[in-house]
Amino acid sequence: MSKIAFLYPGQGAQVAGMGKDFYEKSPLAKEVFDKSCEILGQDMKHICFEENELLDRTDYTQAALVTTCMAMTKEIMARGLTPDMTAGLSLGEYCAITTAGGMELEDAIKMVWLRGNLMHNAVPSGKGGMAAVLGLSGEAVNEAIAYMEGVYVANYNCPGQIVITGDKEAVENAAPALKEAGAKRVIPLNVSGPFHSIYLKEAGEKLYQALSEVTLGELKIPYVTNVDASIVTDTTRTKELLKEQVYSSVLWEQSVRAMIADGVDVFVEIGPGKTLSGFMRKIDRNVKMFRIGTMEDIDKTVEAIKEL
Repeated sequence: MSKIAFLYPGQGAQVAGMGKDFYEKSPLAKEVFDKSCEILGQDMKHICFEENELLDRTDYTQAALVTTCMAMTKEIMARGLTPDMTAGLSLGEYCAITTAGGMELEDAIKMVWLRGNLMHNAVPSGKGGMAAVLGLSGEAVNEAIAYMEGVYVANYNCPGQIVITGDKEAVENAAPALKEAGAKRVIPLNVSGPFHSIYLKEAGEKLYQALSEVTLGELKIPYVTNVDASIVTDTTRTKELLKEQVYSSVLWEQSVRAMIADGVDVFVEIGPGKTLSGFMRKIDRNVKMFRIGTMEDIDKTVEAIKEL
């Protein structure tokens, strides 16, 4: 019997048109989008479905992605595909927790809206930066930037792909040292801040204050946290972990390996894009990886998993 994990992408996976076919064809998904519009007082359908400038702004992106992924999840689970474990990359962890039963959908949408706004406003525009480092291990990246001030590792995505973050000038200045250490490329990312760095600590603390008012539920299944790649079986530490996640490194590769070690052999990426599927190919090619980004993907995935 296969053990299945649902995976949710983070910021950067968003694309205009995401979730539109779910909204048009699934009453369950439509309910999620309509509820998000009502909760936030924003036209989330316009932001998700049509070309616009807001979709790539952190303060809108995060709520848009969580709304879309949870709308998809409602329909997917109604079709009989259910996970034994969940995980999400950074922002995606809110979807993982909600799917696992630890947070109500309404609270998840409210918290990621606040999270996005706090992160967007944490550092003045143009002061922070991030870059993807290709071709080096996490250890090699850490060694190369160890003596530098203002630059940190943001994401351990997969072998050969590490993301650095911090002061924009410090991130730019780190590139030559990383290339000298063996990096094939250092690619600046089009982001609005130094996410997952100490510069976001105040944002994390403010988010924690809001989370203190949220009632968490009992987990029906475990989820894996980005902060330390541990398998979480109750919500005792969840609020603290979500606070730390804002300014801590994302241990994605380590999270995936923890799931595999626990017996997960089927992974389903839910949401727009195929970022996590790409990471998985570099982490472990022996597991089964599926992706659901459209309504058409659901039946094919359900049938394929049944045949395993």
